[in-house]
Amino acid sequence: MDKLGLNLGFLLVQIIGFLIVLVVLRAWVYIPLQGSLKKRRETIEKGLEDSRIAAEARENAEKDAAEILAEAQTSAAQIIREAKEKAELAAREVRAEVEADIARSRQDAMVEIEHERERVLGEIRSNVASLAIAAAQKLIGEALDEKRQHELVAEFFSGIKDGKVTILEGNEVNGSSAEVMSALPLTVEEQNVIREEMLTKMGDKAEISFSVDPNILGGLVVRVGDRVVDGSIAGQIQNLRTSLA
Repeated sequence: MDKLGLNLGFLLVQIIGFLIVLVVLRAWVYIPLQGSLKKRRETIEKGLEDSRIAAEARENAEKDAAEILAEAQTSAAQIIREAKEKAELAAREVRAEVEADIARSRQDAMVEIEHERERVLGEIRSNVASLAIAAAQKLIGEALDEKRQHELVAEFFSGIKDGKVTILEGNEVNGSSAEVMSALPLTVEEQNVIREEMLTKMGDKAEISFSVDPNILGGLVVRVGDRVVDGSIAGQIQNLRTSLA
């Protein structure tokens, strides 16, 4: 060792010192540093894992939010569509009710007008009867008894003579319904006579209705389906004109 220029004692001291330093460094530096690095690595790995979990959570949250938004939009569209349909239905119902009310009001007004018309024509009938009787007395130059006067006027307007409906004599009326038209409103008694005789010919289940048209002047016009039996004064005048022509 001397030949090499080395002092064995000093070398041993250096080796022991190095080993001591190594032990100290390992005990006080390397091992704590390794533990610190391990903890840091674990912290970083945990941070990365937390970041991954957070990213997955955010992704899931965004997906859930998108699904919720899509569902909300679908629900909103459905609600809007249902509300629109309900509004349209309500509008149609209101419009239908208004139209029905208008139709009822118009019908009621027409009924009232018709009743008023028949009332006025009924009053006119008595005036016309008085004028007709006065004219007849003027023509024949003598007075007629009151009973005979009323019989003549009633016969003129109702077409009923001696309790019989003259227009039905010799005419067949067959059908389920019939309309009887007079120039002026008929009395209840006159309607009953006409109805009874027509039901005898048509059957008990036939429907008989009455209407008024001053244009026929007097007598009756009976409509049964497409058939018309014209016993009116206007019809007789027209037939006379045709014959004279």
